[in-house]
Amino acid sequence: MAPSLDDESSLFNFVVRDGNGVKGIVDSGISKVPRPYIQPPAEQINKKNASKCEIPPIDLSKLDGPEHDEVANQIVRAAETLGFFQVVNHGVPIQLLDTLKQTAHNFFGLPAERKAVYRKEVSPSPLVKYGTSFVPEKEKALEWKDYISMAYTNENEALQQWPMECRDVALQYLKTSHEMVKKLLDALMANLGVELDDSNIDAFIGKKMVNMNFYPTCPNPELTVGVGRHSDMGTLTILLQDGIGGLYVKVPEDIDMEKKGEWVEIPPIPGALVINIGDMLQIWSNGRYKSAEHRVRTTSTKSRVSIPIFTSPQATQKVAPLPQVVEKDGMAHYREFLFSDYMNSFFGNAHDGKKSLDFAKINFS
Repeated sequence: MAPSLDDESSLFNFVVRDGNGVKGIVDSGISKVPRPYIQPPAEQINKKNASKCEIPPIDLSKLDGPEHDEVANQIVRAAETLGFFQVVNHGVPIQLLDTLKQTAHNFFGLPAERKAVYRKEVSPSPLVKYGTSFVPEKEKALEWKDYISMAYTNENEALQQWPMECRDVALQYLKTSHEMVKKLLDALMANLGVELDDSNIDAFIGKKMVNMNFYPTCPNPELTVGVGRHSDMGTLTILLQDGIGGLYVKVPEDIDMEKKGEWVEIPPIPGALVINIGDMLQIWSNGRYKSAEHRVRTTSTKSRVSIPIFTSPQATQKVAPLPQVVEKDGMAHYREFLFSDYMNSFFGNAHDGKKSLDFAKINFS
């Protein structure tokens, strides 16, 4: 039964507690956005004012040839400026990317009760969580997004516990992208004076998670957001977006680039993957690399999907700026902490730009 759009508590129960998600509201035939989804004017995204990010994608196949250093420099430069870049010839089969997008549409097209079994409160597996928005209990306005999140421990557990509707293709995505993640991290760490090998790589990307995000069509896209302003908490995020667009990144104020402080759209490039720098890389690099502040717009024409892989340290890992970087910089800008504590802080608050980093920042006032 469709909820009353005017009764906020019954709407919240329908969307969040009963597992219908935003898709359930849209399927009930709404003609306007319910009030809990209307963002304050400052958070609304004006598509007309935004420009597209014209930076060409980085060809990762060249990392294996004579142009290695030049391509590694392009990766470093992107991490030091926008914190976002796109890659092609990345080693993940294009056909797999197409299958992933279709699989995401198929999963969110399932009846609500099939998805709701994975709600955090009832999920049969601690690895799998189906939800909506970000932290609905803490948000002043809800985000126009449903998602399924699948944490990776090992292949056996994934095969047994991830939803059968998307398990195989999500695992394949994780496996085929691993080499690319290693190459990217290798270039970024080498620039900081750290040599990556099998003995230390888990300290940086020991934890992995695949999400499938679903942004249903929205009757008033200008009033809502798919995802609010935030940076990702981990190391590197690998994102597959479809052809619809709507991903925006904020150009940092403190870098030498045009459009400082403006939001630019990361346009979909067929066959490309989007890479963004997470908070942990900003902290390890003592602020040299920028975790990208980004957000997602909704659309009235078609439902959009995106499929990110989040890489991060293990929960028990201690994180602090790398000693060799601190030595060069003369001081650490972030304190040491346990990654699990950072996670608790991150998921304990609604999205609010790059405020997540305040948890670790040392204030020199």
